[in-house]
Amino acid sequence: MLDFAIGNFNNVTYVVLMMIGFYAMTGKRNLVKKLVGMNIFQWSIILFIVSLSTKRGATIPIILGSHDHGEAPVINAFQYVNPLPQVLMLTAIVVGLATTGVALALLLQIYKRYGTLEEDELLEKIQTSG
Repeated sequence: MLDFAIGNFNNVTYVVLMMIGFYAMTGKRNLVKKLVGMNIFQWSIILFIVSLSTKRGATIPIILGSHDHGEAPVINAFQYVNPLPQVLMLTAIVVGLATTGVALALLLQIYKRYGTLEEDELLEKIQTSG
């Protein structure tokens, strides 16, 4: 078991980070802590997918060919890294930052209106005012 954990240190680290984020989202009562947990969860998934898409000894997928109209060069796909996972994760990072910004703005408005960010107090205030 220890050999497996050491051999897959990256994957084990990402799963631990994912579980920390999941616990923070489900187990905490403060909305800011839930948001931080969501960010930890999201970043662990991004790091996991980027680490899965790496290849040892591979190069960037830029094929340098001649401009003559002769035979096309032979391309071996195993020599190149697939750029799609990294591009998708860059998009996920941008979406995550935008989501965090909107969530922080909403949390500010909730605090201004109700004076708390604790879930229990917030539900109580909403029920008594409504």
